[in-house]
Amino acid sequence: MTATVELDEVGRRYGATWAVDAVSLTLEPGVVGLLGPNGAGKTTLLRMIATALAPSRGRLSVFGLDPALPRQRTEIRRRLGYLPQEVGFPRGFTAFAFVDYVAVLKEWTAPGPRHAEVRRVLEAVNLGGLGGKRVRALSGGQRRRLGLAQALLGSPGLLVLDEPTAGLDPEQRAALRTVLAELGRTALVVLSTHQTDDVAALCERVVVLDGGRIRYDGGVTQLVERAAGRVWLADQPDPDAPVSWRTGTGRYRNLAEHAPAGAELVEPSLEDAYLLLRGQSAAPARMS
Repeated sequence: MTATVELDEVGRRYGATWAVDAVSLTLEPGVVGLLGPNGAGKTTLLRMIATALAPSRGRLSVFGLDPALPRQRTEIRRRLGYLPQEVGFPRGFTAFAFVDYVAVLKEWTAPGPRHAEVRRVLEAVNLGGLGGKRVRALSGGQRRRLGLAQALLGSPGLLVLDEPTAGLDPEQRAALRTVLAELGRTALVVLSTHQTDDVAALCERVVVLDGGRIRYDGGVTQLVERAAGRVWLADQPDPDAPVSWRTGTGRYRNLAEHAPAGAELVEPSLEDAYLLLRGQSAAPARMS
């Protein structure tokens, strides 16, 4: 299977600060999760992959094309969908009119097929019955799904999503997972999120970014396995555990490099593995 996105020592600098530094990745069709704390460089990395931002150094190719060349960048954009963190909605547009407007920008010129495609993507995000509603009257979660709808136009070969589940309730998140999992069978879906359960449910591969650099790149299962034997329950927080919190049962979940002898070990989650990977920088270390 040919690579969809390749990054070779890619970096992006703002002033003297490298938001992304020496990142090398090969991304192929499937659903890839991008995890990291605020300020890790996730949004900057996604913007470069989506051709919205040029690297300061390194080599980036998408579909085998070079986004630094205008004609090739245009061809890339015809074949990708992008959901940024913040979507700008024109005032007074209905949900249908907004997605139709984006479809026109993507060169869907024939009204019949274009309108059919607009209806399809609105249905895919459960907004089919709200096409005539003004965007300003939609809830925050509905606007987020509308932003996703425009990214789905044309069933793109590359879908770049920055916090796609932000503002969605559990039922909406579950429905979105179904859509993205189906897309990941033939396309590359790269999604950034703070929701480790979304990554655990959707992704076979996860990239953890911190300080602009890759801390982990590999299988979700393999990352979780790293936390085996390092998560345990106790009646009190363990003073030697860098991460510990009180659960709904009243007991404390403790995470550390080494569990004490006789500890009541429990099955680790992806969140546990992520926090252990980040180490003591994964504050707050104590929650009660």
